[in-house]
Amino acid sequence: MRGPQRPAPFPDGDPPLELTTFVGRSSELAGLAAALGEARLVTVTGVGGVGKSRLAARAAAGWGAGAGRVELAAVRDPQFVEYAVVEALGLTDHTARLPRETLLEHLAGRPALLVLDGFEHLAAACAELTADLLRKLPELSVLTAGRRPLGLAGERLFPLAPLGADEAVELFTDRAREQGLTVPEGPEVRELCRRLEGIPLALELAAGRVRALSPAQLAQRLDDRFRLLVADARGDGAHPVPGGPPARHQTLRTAIGWSHELCTPAERLLWARLSVFAQTFDLEAAEYVCSGDGLPAEDVLDVLSALLVQSVVTREDTPAGPRYRMLDTVRDYGADWLEAAGDAGRLRRLHRDWYLGLATWCELDWFSPRQHEIARRVEAELANLRAALEFCLTEPDEAHLGQCLAGSLWFCWVGCGRLAEGRRWLERSVELESEYEQSRLKALWVLGYVAILQGETVPALAALRECREQAERAADATAVAYAEHRSGCLALVGDDMAGAETLLRSALERYQEIGELNSNVLMAQVELAMTRAFQGDLPDAVRLCQDVRQVCEDHGERWARSYALYVLAYAAWLDGEPARARELLADCLGHAHAFRDLLAEVLTLELLALVTVTEGDAAEAAVLQGAAARLWPSVGLPLFGSAHYNAPHERCAALARQELGDVRYEKCVREGARLDRATAVARALGHERPAEGAGKRALAPADRRCPDDGKRKPAASPARQDRAGRRRAENVRRGWDQRA
Repeated sequence: MRGPQRPAPFPDGDPPLELTTFVGRSSELAGLAAALGEARLVTVTGVGGVGKSRLAARAAAGWGAGAGRVELAAVRDPQFVEYAVVEALGLTDHTARLPRETLLEHLAGRPALLVLDGFEHLAAACAELTADLLRKLPELSVLTAGRRPLGLAGERLFPLAPLGADEAVELFTDRAREQGLTVPEGPEVRELCRRLEGIPLALELAAGRVRALSPAQLAQRLDDRFRLLVADARGDGAHPVPGGPPARHQTLRTAIGWSHELCTPAERLLWARLSVFAQTFDLEAAEYVCSGDGLPAEDVLDVLSALLVQSVVTREDTPAGPRYRMLDTVRDYGADWLEAAGDAGRLRRLHRDWYLGLATWCELDWFSPRQHEIARRVEAELANLRAALEFCLTEPDEAHLGQCLAGSLWFCWVGCGRLAEGRRWLERSVELESEYEQSRLKALWVLGYVAILQGETVPALAALRECREQAERAADATAVAYAEHRSGCLALVGDDMAGAETLLRSALERYQEIGELNSNVLMAQVELAMTRAFQGDLPDAVRLCQDVRQVCEDHGERWARSYALYVLAYAAWLDGEPARARELLADCLGHAHAFRDLLAEVLTLELLALVTVTEGDAAEAAVLQGAAARLWPSVGLPLFGSAHYNAPHERCAALARQELGDVRYEKCVREGARLDRATAVARALGHERPAEGAGKRALAPADRRCPDDGKRKPAASPARQDRAGRRRAENVRRGWDQRA
């Protein structure tokens, strides 16, 4: 199977590790590899439970980081297909551009395999997206897995048949062995596998029953139920009903239904209720949403454990802790039972209540030492949070809860790099009428904040103005403070330093009056510090950010602290302390990258480049500028189009060009532009520093030099190097002051 020959396009979107052994399918894998070598669009088709997803994931694993896999089963709104693809591939974009533009830019010129799994209910949207990507990206291949084709020209179909007799027996005995049971490969097992027609999901469900029933007993019970199902499906007892389900679909439904019948009443009840979760869930959520009315909360764990043994539910260990999932076919069966019982609406509301509560708790706990934990938790729960948002925004009289949920997730949209998706939810929520003014006001100021960070001045101003006017009429002091704060932020990036300072000081006073203290309040103080620094009052800026840093240390806050460190690093550099500035920026960059905060990352890279040229390594500084230039299109207007924010970039470029010359400078910039985000951050954090007292200036490792650059100037003495660094800093400071 061919693989990528260039830098991996999906550094954060590798296919997942398999949790169970992969049995058989060697000929199918070879055939799928051959199909992918001959066609750019291949669709694996087959009945539910036949192993389409597993085969596609296995094939994608051969591409390594050159493949990105997207699970679409939990996506309900076709408009969110592209957002789901961007999210699954680990791409981050803060701008207002459509996610398709992000995909096209990121994949341009790179051999890659995009895997779309479970697209049946979104076939039209997926077909349109796939056609456009294939048309504009000649080196892209697409592998889809579903029960139907996409229906595009040039699509190569790869029908997946059930397992052969020997492979079916191997899978059954292997899954039984995973439970600590040894099942002989005798005629009874072969007969059971024949009755199940080699469908992997049916075999796994049957293997989950071998603790209680022998293979012969399983086959007998299955046969009895299958005869009843077939009889019900025949119009006159001899001929199938026209348009009825295909035989293998009947077999799978029979196997699932038979497994369902063998469950205890409590297990059947939990099976149905768990179907409200999108993708994965944790035990706490299951206990809250699924307990009551015949299933005490204290029994949920035991019943869930029984479903795990029976392969109805599977467990995954994730960075957010243990989580559980149901396969789509099994979930659909449970959802049918839930609907038939007339309990689906109540369970969806309980699901919504849990995730609204989770978002509220995470928002409050964001201002704590658990920020990174919360970022991981929200990432794990995104599918469920989206489902809760969709429910709120489509159900009558639920709009205010959707506004509350979309607003409470501001830390997810802003702090965890999901501005584009957040803006879409926020815009949908504020379009709806709501009798709860407070929820809508919060959604408005968060929408304004998101739009500012995307560089969208007009919609940001409109949202904040509406929020301010309505908040004043409603006497909502909190909303007034936030609207004023974000208006000050808008003035800051627009180079209106006097206006920004007035608004931010007023907002901070309002926060103090209402007793508000959180990451947003600290960011207001950092932004005020930036206005002071840009107006030449560096001591005041340092004082403000040192105060923020101390509060962050006291509360374990890391996100707002990163921005305070950025300002302190700028001050240290202006004071002729590049080593201190680098130390602060490294701390800032590490946390910004962990939070997927592209804005903090790129600002830090720009300032690191200036520090680096001050230290005497113009080539490495140019490389860092190139890396930052690659990130800016995903952030928005470079340096906000602000003369103040742009001054370090211009001074760094001028000094580096003077040192390197135009040709070599541009070559180093191009080298940096080839670095992906993770590599650029790792390089910036790993930039070597000279040992204390070493008789040479700071140099990048040999393999990080600009291409074809084998010449180096003689090393300066430590004293001369220190004087040179201070002179460079002084020269740049003069230029900055003149600019400001």
